[in-house]
Amino acid sequence: MKYKIIDDLTSDVMFEAYGKGLKELFENAAEAMFSIICKVDKVEKKKPIKVKVDADGVEDLMIKWLQELIAVVDTEEMFLSKFNIKNIDEKHLEAECFGEEISPEKGETVVKAVTYYNFNLEKTKDGYKACVTLDI
Repeated sequence: MKYKIIDDLTSDVMFEAYGKGLKELFENAAEAMFSIICKVDKVEKKKPIKVKVDADGVEDLMIKWLQELIAVVDTEEMFLSKFNIKNIDEKHLEAECFGEEISPEKGETVVKAVTYYNFNLEKTKDGYKACVTLDI
């Protein structure tokens, strides 16, 4: 399982993302977020966008990564559907993401921000798990 959406909040949406390693965890978290933002399975992988994030630690990196992707929606007016992390460690990430221009028929929920509410990122016996809440 890549991720699951947890619908127990009123003005927020929470999800859990999973991965065997950090690369897979971060890619799956991005896909989970975009499954809330748009009909991710209908978004074509037409245009590449490079994303680079630096942070103070792995938790901060996750929040900044997702915030940066929200910024792509706002500034580039793009929905993303494929996330390819090229390099990652606990404080740095470089990725190439693919998507297409925003279209209303593929839109779902406007995500304003990633919050710290119930945020958690942990190493498990199977890899990694992150719990993320989005302000909608």
